[in-house]
Amino acid sequence: MVAYPAVLDNTMNDGNEYTVTFPDIVGAVTQGYNIPQAVHNGTEALGLVLFDEKELPIPSDLKKIQKEYPDTIVTLIGTDLNEIAKRVRTPVVKKNTALPTDLAEAAEKK
Repeated sequence: MVAYPAVLDNTMNDGNEYTVTFPDIVGAVTQGYNIPQAVHNGTEALGLVLFDEKELPIPSDLKKIQKEYPDTIVTLIGTDLNEIAKRVRTPVVKKNTALPTDLAEAAEKK
């Protein structure tokens, strides 16, 4: 389980939606129509960005993030990376085909 500070901002969307960003995690962005949905979607977004990372960034101090984003909701959002990894599967397709011998030998060398 990991947790990172998240910024829930509804000022950009006329107050109708919350945009969720993680200052420590590039690419982890989502939204929700209310706070519970935004937090739920934030959990998913955080997990999908981080589940296969070899080194995780160190979470910033929550109070520091609150000072940087004063007109927003700042909270910790956590996710279980093992659970996310179980749900994310790389599709595999098995194909049976014939190749010229020289191409097959070259492929086996690599």
